[in-house]
Amino acid sequence: MTDQAPIIIIIIPLMFALITPLLGWIRKNLCYPWVLLSITISALSSFIILRTVLLRGVIHYRLGNWDPPWGIEYVIDHLNALMLVIITVISLIVAVYSKKSIQREIPDKIVYFYTIFLLQVTGYLGIVISGDLFNIYVFLEIASLAGYSLIAIGDERAPYASFRYVVMGTIGASFYLLSVGYIYSVTGSLNIADVARLLPDLYNSNVILTALVFMFAGIGIKMAVFPMHAWAPNAYTHAPSAVSALMAPLMTKVAAYLMIRVSFTVFKPEFIIDVISLNSFISWIGAVGVLVGSIFAIAQNNLKKMLSYSVVAQIGYIALGIGLANNYGLTGAVLHIVNEAFTKGCLFLVAGGIVYRLGGCNINDFKNLFRKMPFTMTAFTIGAFSLIGIPPTCGFFSKLYLILGSIEADQWIFVGVLLFSSILNVIYFFRVIQVAAFEKQMPDHSREGPYEAVVIDEVPLTMLIPIQVTALGILLCGIFSTEIISAVIKHVIPVSF
Repeated sequence: MTDQAPIIIIIIPLMFALITPLLGWIRKNLCYPWVLLSITISALSSFIILRTVLLRGVIHYRLGNWDPPWGIEYVIDHLNALMLVIITVISLIVAVYSKKSIQREIPDKIVYFYTIFLLQVTGYLGIVISGDLFNIYVFLEIASLAGYSLIAIGDERAPYASFRYVVMGTIGASFYLLSVGYIYSVTGSLNIADVARLLPDLYNSNVILTALVFMFAGIGIKMAVFPMHAWAPNAYTHAPSAVSALMAPLMTKVAAYLMIRVSFTVFKPEFIIDVISLNSFISWIGAVGVLVGSIFAIAQNNLKKMLSYSVVAQIGYIALGIGLANNYGLTGAVLHIVNEAFTKGCLFLVAGGIVYRLGGCNINDFKNLFRKMPFTMTAFTIGAFSLIGIPPTCGFFSKLYLILGSIEADQWIFVGVLLFSSILNVIYFFRVIQVAAFEKQMPDHSREGPYEAVVIDEVPLTMLIPIQVTALGILLCGIFSTEIISAVIKHVIPVSF
């Protein structure tokens, strides 16, 4: 199984997705354990892959035993091995959580949900594992089409949100595909390693410069980096809760992985930094995105909308770290991807739990929520502390590395942005905590006493346990951040840094 893990991790969710509708036709209740089995196998494969990379180095898996660049090759190094673990673990957590949530929100679409859910996971895994530029596009479209469908089955405003995502996503995919076409026209290859070998002699070509701009534009849209973020807030807000909990932690982070891969593998860091200075533009865009996303988050009364704008801000952190193009900055960016996967997963799972109990997500309705749902809201507080940057959560350490990277790059204004953004995070998260912990419900005159009696009314265990697991993940990733960096992330940093 060790040798075949790179293909198993893709084939299993894809084949299981094709069989899910048949199972649903036989008996709808079979879909849930079927999906859990599928993603569990992929998760085990991802850990096998990561262990193999740590022990033996880069894995090369050739499909059909065709030698690259003629054949498609899966290439797994420390960066995408880490991403495979993140994708499968978060997907498994959300899959466990989804049972009660979708029974409440979309009871007549359960079979369709699980079918497309598996296709979405397949798309994410394929983007990360592929060593071929066009193959990445194929999986990017699988993930996008699945995402459009999953969002559209949400509340009454979901179809419009999905349509906006379709428009923006199609533009982004078109930019990426045009870029791949331009690169192929001058290199005659689509294999990433082969293209990286051929490109340095072509850096003066206007075709290559155009390809680079188009590729970053396409990835930027998929990444929801400011100002190409317009599709994300409504999409994550109006999608079913389980869909938001899957897409918000993963979709934009997979795109962030792709930006790192293009910046420092497809193209040489020296070209990005010294020749065209694209890294400076990326870091400034990221810094502005941090502020804009945080300010818009403050203005929201809907928790899911607030968290959606927070996604835009956190992607800004990652873009800023990539753009700093130094050891500390890139370390902070990759660590922030790990942090965001667990943190956004935790917060959107909590939001889904609140929707499950209250029927909505308006912050003004959260009175006494800490007393009604103590374990769920404790997990929310841990997630909030991580985004603010309070130790020992992972968010503190990723922000610390980003600050150190800004200092090393002599960009003190970015240090100010990072510190000020933490204050903005305090503002919008404290508003939620204030209402949920300190404001009491108005008296019910049909009962005696000044306030209504509060009864603990937690979400079901299949929802509560995944919430607690993600909260624990936030703490563990913080406590063991040094080990994560020394074992994995340090190998991601280019030698020139």
